[in-house]
Amino acid sequence: MRSIARRRSVVILRSELADLGSPAQLGRVLAALVKSGKLVRVGRGVYAKTRINRFTGRLAPAATFEAIASEAFRKLGIDITPGTLLCEYNAGKSTQVPMTPVVSTGTRRISRKIQVGRKVVIYERRSKSR
Repeated sequence: MRSIARRRSVVILRSELADLGSPAQLGRVLAALVKSGKLVRVGRGVYAKTRINRFTGRLAPAATFEAIASEAFRKLGIDITPGTLLCEYNAGKSTQVPMTPVVSTGTRRISRKIQVGRKVVIYERRSKSR
């Protein structure tokens, strides 16, 4: 727990903790931390720290969903860009604020599920231009 608490980042990869014990032991400890509420499972091998929400008094992820997803992709080495709808909104072509978190992966195919609570990242692929 001390190793996790001393890290600056909110997202923690299982591979970052691999030197602390055997894979089975690490799995048991991470499962216990998720069950106790100290961590939230974001995806396979990806966890996020929690903190007490000052309004509700309950445990919540220590950052916003978008920040957690962005940091997870950065740590996993996956290059992403905002989705088409967000780009259109930012360019002033649309007045509708996109509510679903859509990211573009370029031509790369990704099947990794990134989820916190009910929010899930949706992937959008751009086809190769011919």
